[in-house]
Amino acid sequence: MAGFQANKAHKTRFASKASRQIHKTARSDKNRITKANNNVGKGAKAARIQRSKMVRDQKRAALLKEKRASSGSVSPPRVIVLFGLSASVNLNVLAEELLTLLSAENAESASTTVSSPNYKLRATVLVAPHGDLLTCMEMVKVADLIAFVTSANPICEDVTTSSYIDSFGSQCLSVFRAIGLPNTAVFIRDLPVDKKKRKELKKMCMSSLASEFPEDSKFFPADTKDELHKFMFLFKEQRITVPHWRSQRPYLMAQEVDLVTDDGNPGTCTFLLSGYLRARSLSVNQLVHVAGAGDFQLCKIDILKDPCPLNVKKGQDSMDTDNLHDQVIHSLVPDPLKQEPLLFENVPDPLAGEQTWPTEAEMADADELQKQKKKKRILPRGTSDYQAAWIVDDSGDEDAGDENLDGDDGRDDGMVLDGENGFSDHNVGNHSDLDDDEASLDLRDSDGETEAGTTMMESLPPDYARIFAFNNFTRTQKHVLAKALEMEQGTMDECVPSGSYIRVHIKEVPVDVASKLCSLAKTSPVLVCGLLQHESKMSVLHFSIKKHDTYNEPIKAKEPLIFNVGFRQFIARPVFSSDAINSDKHKMERFLHPGRFSMASVYAPISFPPLPLIVLKSGNGEVTPAVAAVGLLRSIDPDRIILKKIILTGYPQRVSKLKASVRYMFHTPEDVRWFKPVEVYTKCGRRGRVKEPVGTHGAMKCIFNGIVQQHDTVCMSLFKRVYPKWPEQRFPLLGA
Repeated sequence: MAGFQANKAHKTRFASKASRQIHKTARSDKNRITKANNNVGKGAKAARIQRSKMVRDQKRAALLKEKRASSGSVSPPRVIVLFGLSASVNLNVLAEELLTLLSAENAESASTTVSSPNYKLRATVLVAPHGDLLTCMEMVKVADLIAFVTSANPICEDVTTSSYIDSFGSQCLSVFRAIGLPNTAVFIRDLPVDKKKRKELKKMCMSSLASEFPEDSKFFPADTKDELHKFMFLFKEQRITVPHWRSQRPYLMAQEVDLVTDDGNPGTCTFLLSGYLRARSLSVNQLVHVAGAGDFQLCKIDILKDPCPLNVKKGQDSMDTDNLHDQVIHSLVPDPLKQEPLLFENVPDPLAGEQTWPTEAEMADADELQKQKKKKRILPRGTSDYQAAWIVDDSGDEDAGDENLDGDDGRDDGMVLDGENGFSDHNVGNHSDLDDDEASLDLRDSDGETEAGTTMMESLPPDYARIFAFNNFTRTQKHVLAKALEMEQGTMDECVPSGSYIRVHIKEVPVDVASKLCSLAKTSPVLVCGLLQHESKMSVLHFSIKKHDTYNEPIKAKEPLIFNVGFRQFIARPVFSSDAINSDKHKMERFLHPGRFSMASVYAPISFPPLPLIVLKSGNGEVTPAVAAVGLLRSIDPDRIILKKIILTGYPQRVSKLKASVRYMFHTPEDVRWFKPVEVYTKCGRRGRVKEPVGTHGAMKCIFNGIVQQHDTVCMSLFKRVYPKWPEQRFPLLGA
């Protein structure tokens, strides 16, 4: 019988020092040296579990807060926009069915905003008119849900993508995608009664339209009351998702508009708008933008009782409910010291730079300053005066830049380029007492006193004296958004919380503009949005833009176009350029080319990205403008260099093989010497260089890489910096 074999235990190679010496330790001390029973590991694991639980609870609380804010009794009514994909869809009948379903029992649905105690939901149902692109765009900007309605049996002659979408529906879909789609749903109407045919036709419709909508879009039959009830039950529990740019600014869709004439100023009036405040809190000291009309100040905000409450008291009759909107709960009046100034552009003083006889003290200060600035500048070889103006000495600029960052008002007059310093604010008028936030915003004044600034201002157009620039745009945007969030979270007396039913009093609105808005409110929503700090001031904005596929007419540079940037509308005259990423100089394009993106630079009010762009252009004889291009806001930078190619031509006077005497390109020898480093070429393909001037009338001797013909033309390509054109009319309704 074989015995049991016991092998020797394998010695571990990487044993710890404590395990090797444990046999020398007393039994009472072994517990101290040996490995503990995973207390450290259990503590770290417990900390990770606790941290994960805390993050999960925070997300759940934030989601619950968002859900309560979007569907609670204090939240504004959800906006449902019904859009027909073809002209054969009857949206009015569907809107009446939805309003009847949402209305309480024995209640009339005369208004487009109703409250439903059964669904615990308030909703505003809007019908997008087929063929009216501008109204459809304004409705989509405030929509919480876009219900695309199609007919299972379309009767449409003009079809493009499929038999369920006509040309106007296809065009609007592309525009809605550029603006940013909120929650979407697709209603299928006119399905047959037979279940088998109904299922087949529904499946066919879904397969045809699935590629046109986001992946999370759901299709609902919408012929019967039970089908609409199923949709409303799901919509009540649905999380509202809107584009990010809509959540950064407060906005209001007017349900009632009115105007009050101003006796002191006959040309202006006070424009009144009533509606639910959405997205963010609105300050009475904040500037607002009325879509199509411009930027204005507020003179008062009235907080009114909700005309469509979700929970109506039992003892309250219908007459009291109708008069709720006339009852003012609280009124807010702006503080003159805190109110944002209505500043559009800088008005330069043409006499500010006029020379006067200096005093002895000023002459002494000037001599002392000249001694300090007597340091010779070392510039690269071949640098022109224009290029030298962009090169700033490092000495003495860092302290000035630090003072500006600290909000010091003792800034130098004139412009120090490359973002090191700014302009003085003596041309702003009565708003010279700017706060610390204005330290990063500079006036592009043409009366610069520094050497670099004076040389640069002789080359810049006069319109650059009317705009504003940022020292650090990214830092300023971060500070402005943080300030807006602080105002949102704080309990300030001058702010109205989101979800309130308010009446805003907009002062100094032209009477003709207010009259047009009152007539426009009958067919299209009138939108008002709050502006962030600096967003009323003019600057140079750059948009990434692409020509729309449905627009076939040419779009020429510097022609007036209507820019829809978020909630704002204004007229601009852009200059187009190439979008070169790795270059600091960009080539101008005379037309907007289809099929690719270009940069559009315009004089426009400052806006903080991200914001979508829809470009409209009025055709010859057309009442409503057409969609010309789409894009988005890229940056705000007045120093972006756009170059235009200019070709100078000359004619060979005497030719000797590779050499030629060229005339009529220049008229002085100095110009020939100045442009001597530039390469010349001919229309027949020869390339060469300028050797020397000949005579006193601008003729020059050139050498080419081949024999030049007598009938050939000598060319020289030069580049000139170009700028956008200042719009003659700023907003569409001012001259409509």
